[in-house]
Amino acid sequence: MDQVVKFLQMSGNWVTSARRAAAVLAVIAVAGCAAPGDDSLSYVAGRSAPNQPFPANYRPELIAFLKTYLNNPGSVRQASVATPVQRPVRGRDLYVACLRFNMRGTDGRFTGVKERAVLYIDGRLDRMLEEPGDLCANVNYAPFPELEKLAP
Repeated sequence: MDQVVKFLQMSGNWVTSARRAAAVLAVIAVAGCAAPGDDSLSYVAGRSAPNQPFPANYRPELIAFLKTYLNNPGSVRQASVATPVQRPVRGRDLYVACLRFNMRGTDGRFTGVKERAVLYIDGRLDRMLEEPGDLCANVNYAPFPELEKLAP
């Protein structure tokens, strides 16, 4: 009889352990899908066309994107933009527009001029990189007054 009780206790522990293990595996699986370093450009890697078209409407697209992206678009000052140039991004030549601006933070003070890189795929805005690295090296910035006139 003692063996039956021990078996039932062991199987109860096994069921509890199995549930815990399943929960841990589910969390790991979901976390793997959202890995922070996984910003691959798989769409671009599968493309057969090696040349990307120039983003002709890059300024209006930037304005539309930043109006929704920025927390306080009406506070932007010292805005400037560089005409998109082709740069190697993960082995592919993509058009990259560089952007600089200063805006008020949550405390109401200006945070300082920030630089951003905007990637274009198939002539359309794809994503903004908050840390452009060398993508914005040696670009010529021009004033971007349209960005400074955004209404909140």
